[in-house]
Amino acid sequence: MYSEPEPNTAGRMRSMHTAAAAAFDAAPVGSREAWGWRGRTLSRPVATASGKGWLRLVSAPADRAGGKLWEGPQEAERLMPPAVPRPHLRGRHTWTNGEHGYLAELYDRITVPTITTHEPTLRKAPDLDDAWWDGLSTALDVIAAVPSTRVAVRQEYLDRAMPQYLGVPVDTRLPAWTTAHGDLHWANLTGPALTVLDWEGWGAAPAGYDAALLHSHSLLVPDTAAEIRRRLGSVLDTPAGRFAELVVITELLQTTTRGDNLDLEEPLRHRLSEITG
Repeated sequence: MYSEPEPNTAGRMRSMHTAAAAAFDAAPVGSREAWGWRGRTLSRPVATASGKGWLRLVSAPADRAGGKLWEGPQEAERLMPPAVPRPHLRGRHTWTNGEHGYLAELYDRITVPTITTHEPTLRKAPDLDDAWWDGLSTALDVIAAVPSTRVAVRQEYLDRAMPQYLGVPVDTRLPAWTTAHGDLHWANLTGPALTVLDWEGWGAAPAGYDAALLHSHSLLVPDTAAEIRRRLGSVLDTPAGRFAELVVITELLQTTTRGDNLDLEEPLRHRLSEITG
């Protein structure tokens, strides 16, 4: 999804990915690499005795290895209904090497490509049919109803960040909570057949959060943003949905202060003005 990181990180992650493949008795297939943000993850297709697989390696400083993000995929495997199309998690393995902890996860390989390949933000309209959009709508409804103690968005963060990054007075109390995927953008969705990838951060979030996140990552392609509003309007065109948009705008404007998503800043601020008047 992202560009290859700096050489030291890339070399370390490749070496640990090789170790992970050995732990699963898996052999890398081809030269394809899928990097996460700043080299935090590295994924590759592999071959195993049980068939084609996808081996994902996650890295974190050793003292922060574990917790909600590392447990998300196995919790999704346990709790998400079949109506949510996602890759099956076959196994996981954790270890520490020096200053870093690692999590390796072996999934069924999904051969349908992601809609974007190197970033979450959409830059050209995807060719998606009614079945795809209906499947997404159904999946979001099913996810929203899954009971869980996991948390994707914290009220404490909203109380602090929304006034800071929105720059306008706003009531930070959530109208409603539901369960959300938590990272629903175009690099985590496949097409033309729908699969929802990357289940690290799912949990409780403002109602409509997933739809709002996908919409915000589509603002550079107005026709697709309008299509999302048409398809998911029952979620977005409500007080809770508009609040969820403000939450997502807060988060993405915060990323611009770190030098990320800079080309989204202007359309995000325009959308903010439309919501708040």
